[in-house]
Amino acid sequence: MAITVMETVLPDVKLIEPKVFGDARGFFFESFNAREFAEKVTPGVEFVQDNHSRSAKNVLRGLHFQIQHPQGKLVRVISGSILDVVVDIRRSSPQFGQWMSVELSARNQRQIWVPAGFAHGFMSLEDGTEVLYKTTDFWYPEHERTLLWSDSRLAIGWPMDGEPLVAAKDAAGKSLDEIEVFA
Repeated sequence: MAITVMETVLPDVKLIEPKVFGDARGFFFESFNAREFAEKVTPGVEFVQDNHSRSAKNVLRGLHFQIQHPQGKLVRVISGSILDVVVDIRRSSPQFGQWMSVELSARNQRQIWVPAGFAHGFMSLEDGTEVLYKTTDFWYPEHERTLLWSDSRLAIGWPMDGEPLVAAKDAAGKSLDEIEVFA
């Protein structure tokens, strides 16, 4: 896989840059290698589900988490670009309530590892943006929760170009003070 792993301001969240081999024909890279992921990112992770979304510009998805059956996520963009946002919602963490963001795009080929215990979401920066992500547990709609993307306590710096397009469940998200959090 030949990856470079970079620390982020949230110590358990990792930014991953694959080694891309390119020439006149195009490019090639390994998007996932279990052995290298275990050695360089975190050991003992098993992915059980792959998800794929396509979004128009200004679509905002999130901030989602599952309070039971929590999911770790390995996120990448295959077309377009997103601002990916992660919020630490582990009450015992010194970074509780802190967030970070990073641009992921088809151009930079970066990936982000979001372990369980974090709320996750993204905003599409271009029409036709496609996001792929692997999860460590299955989706259980009855356990899914939404942290309000516009919570004033978080003051996330979303790149607004007008009002974002959000799903009803995301518009009805709860503030950090109201949501169930991890211990």
